[in-house]
Amino acid sequence: MASGSGGISRLALQRLPTYLSYLKNLPEGGPPHISAAAIAAGLGLGEVQVRKDLAMVSDAGKPKVGYPVDGLVKDLEHFLGYGTCNRTVLVGVGNLGLALLSYSGFAEYGLHFVAAFDVNPALIGSSVDQKPILSVDKLPVFCRENGIQIGVLTVPAVAAQACCNALVAGGVRAVWNFAPVHLQAPPHVLVQRENMASSLALLSYHLKTQEAQAPQEEQQSGTADQ
Repeated sequence: MASGSGGISRLALQRLPTYLSYLKNLPEGGPPHISAAAIAAGLGLGEVQVRKDLAMVSDAGKPKVGYPVDGLVKDLEHFLGYGTCNRTVLVGVGNLGLALLSYSGFAEYGLHFVAAFDVNPALIGSSVDQKPILSVDKLPVFCRENGIQIGVLTVPAVAAQACCNALVAGGVRAVWNFAPVHLQAPPHVLVQRENMASSLALLSYHLKTQEAQAPQEEQQSGTADQ
């Protein structure tokens, strides 16, 4: 296994879970080894890029042999910290917050929800999948007393910065932000924004481009048939 993650770029880090998912979904009974070229072809990525990314994670690759699939999976999981248990709270128990709290698949990635927080008196005191919903006023103290490492924000934009501040005051070192706003945080706190607007813009642009190309392709097809 290759050493530390200090030199890896954010873009490369974001590609690693894609490699891991690809490897885990390979057909059972397949070859025990896989090359960077095969992974690149399967994901539509550049071979040089994949080779460089994997070299940051694992030193088990051999020329003309490739990587042992099981070993590469373990190296990726270790590098990404999936074997650890990161204690997490969620702030904002609306529709999105409920969906995230109810998704059991996060455990595979080391995300363990301990509790949720909201301002709605009708929700406070209840629970979701055995996770208590507490008043947001208790957020900093709860985080400090329970060693919370990650905070997930699914609150309206106007409330996001105050909630982020409360998480930071509670010692949280990473914030996963679903609110449509840029947050300010100290340098030692990572804020990862889930920008749905950007993703939707890419989808919309793709559809617009495809619609614009369709008449040209039909015209070219008609000309060829003549």
